[in-house]
Amino acid sequence: MHVHPAPVQGPSVEWPVWVGDVPRRAAAFQPRTQVRKGLKAARGAGRDVVLSGPGGVGKSQLAASLARELRDQERSDGAGLDVLVWVRATGADQVISAYAEAAGRLNIPGVSPDDEDGAARLFLRWMAASGSRWLVVLDDVTDPAAIREWWPDSGTGRGWVLATSRREDAQLSGEGRSLVRVGLYTDSEARAYLRRRLTDAGHVYLHDPIQAGEMAAELGHLPLALGHAAAYLINKRPTMADYLILLRDTSRRLGDLLPASADTEGYGRPVTASLLLSLDAVEEADASQLARPLLHLASLMDPLGHPVTAWTTPEVLDHLRTARPPQRRRLRKHHPPVTEAEVHNALEFLRTYALITQDTATAPLRMHALTARAVRETIPSGALTATARAAADAITSLWPHHDHEERELAALLRANVVHLDQLTRPALWQPTTHPCIYMASQSLTEAGLYHQAIEYDETTVRLSSSIHGPDHTDTLDARNNLAVSYRAVGRFEEALGLRERVLADYERVLGSDHPATFDARNNLGGSYGDVGRFEEAVDLGERVLADRERVLGSDHPTTLSTRHNLAVSYRDVGRFEEALDLGERVLADYERVLGSDHPTTLSTRHNLASSYRDVGRFEEAVDLGERVLADRERVLGSDHPATLSTRRSLARTREAAAALQQPDTVTPLTTPDYQPKS
Repeated sequence: MHVHPAPVQGPSVEWPVWVGDVPRRAAAFQPRTQVRKGLKAARGAGRDVVLSGPGGVGKSQLAASLARELRDQERSDGAGLDVLVWVRATGADQVISAYAEAAGRLNIPGVSPDDEDGAARLFLRWMAASGSRWLVVLDDVTDPAAIREWWPDSGTGRGWVLATSRREDAQLSGEGRSLVRVGLYTDSEARAYLRRRLTDAGHVYLHDPIQAGEMAAELGHLPLALGHAAAYLINKRPTMADYLILLRDTSRRLGDLLPASADTEGYGRPVTASLLLSLDAVEEADASQLARPLLHLASLMDPLGHPVTAWTTPEVLDHLRTARPPQRRRLRKHHPPVTEAEVHNALEFLRTYALITQDTATAPLRMHALTARAVRETIPSGALTATARAAADAITSLWPHHDHEERELAALLRANVVHLDQLTRPALWQPTTHPCIYMASQSLTEAGLYHQAIEYDETTVRLSSSIHGPDHTDTLDARNNLAVSYRAVGRFEEALGLRERVLADYERVLGSDHPATFDARNNLGGSYGDVGRFEEAVDLGERVLADRERVLGSDHPTTLSTRHNLAVSYRDVGRFEEALDLGERVLADYERVLGSDHPTTLSTRHNLASSYRDVGRFEEAVDLGERVLADRERVLGSDHPATLSTRRSLARTREAAAALQQPDTVTPLTTPDYQPKS
């Protein structure tokens, strides 16, 4: 029996630990014997392996096959994997999130749920020192430099890294890594694939050895295009000869859609030709006529995948209503509502023709990058902006209220925002910046990916300045978010300087009484406190509170937030009685407006317990602290950072009650900074 090692300390681990979704085995999978020989030789020499080759040749499928074999080995001989991490490695953000999840599942000491970067680094150290058998698969590495620091060290020699990439440059070889190239199917592999695929589907009579060779040649021996063709044969059941006639006719029509000069790799044309045939078949079978607009939406999403629920959100259903061809009713065009059932049926047609894939009912929906590229060529130029913004609306509607509760979903949505923006820019910026741009910024900060947040926000400021101009409110919002990221990483002086400039610009552009100006003034007060300018923080906090009460009213959420932060500022300058009085009022307001279990109410109750301790009312401090701890464990969970903070604070309160020790520092609101449009 394989014995799994245990962590140094902490709760027991549920072995084995699998992180990420290993792609399901493709139908009629070809083992690629020659490639496997090179891979086995490199691994035997103790080297990591990068499977390199153009898109659509099956690199990820080959990596998935090997990962499953190692994962599912019998463990009686001690050769099975203890840890498997499969991660789409197109950016550092995705790698960090996967490593952080692994660190949490392994209960590595020091892991904090709100610091993904720190947790990922702990996992890297664990891999280098662990005696466990682990495998990390970095799928689709697009920028080796971006993930260089996240490439694991095999350390004890019981770990291994397998990567896939379209790149073949020197950055991917050396340093203990070997490139193993994956090319097109050989002629025999292509023929074997078609025969096996048709046989497994119960239609071996459609296979013609001679025509199969011609089909393989016509489709460039590209696995992805052969997959489209096999699905078409199984669903429509033409002879191979008839399919070849259709394919060659379609290929002749590609001149305008995909000129040969645009197909730099030489593989786009067979994929596009096979796609167009499949799309014709899908539209013929799909009475709802939703298949094409759904494909257009999906082609703009990250190949990593996206939640299938995106396409049944109210925003997308409304987009699909006008995106599909209108029906004629009494000589006028009619756009009837789109139902969720129609969307699911259309998606099923697309799956049947291998244009999209989904491993399980809850797994992300995926479209191969080459298929997506071919689909995008069919989007009318005038429809791209509306399609992109509909996809962005779907992403926004699915964003979790608290990222830490659905970390994997948040990371998936961030990746899709970045991919969608890069593909369609400036669609998400005009006429105004789409809220998803700001939501990705806030999500990075909440995940503890502070350096990535700064890089993202600096890019956002640059783009907004170029597209909207330096004085546009969207640009001011972007600069505000950059200041939030500076503050989160501890660059307090830079955050303060930027916030002073942002406030001056808001006052000049929007006026002194605009809500956004109030927010900027409130955030500046927080920065004054960060650098020890407590009296200025109090003065500004009192002004903001008076302004918000006058303009927004006493019960507006931002008014309550300002009142809470002013109570914290009073504590900072030693005005404990005023802090206590204001804290009691704020708590009563939050309980009335937000409810007793709202996270902000719990934060306010936590700080009020600290204020009781400050003035020596220890019994009340302990009673309230115990209530906060019980509430946070029930609402947020026992391992949430806020729960841990309350547990520590309560322990200090009990110590102070016994030894009259000095009070500890204040725990701020969960989100003390205002981030616009998020």
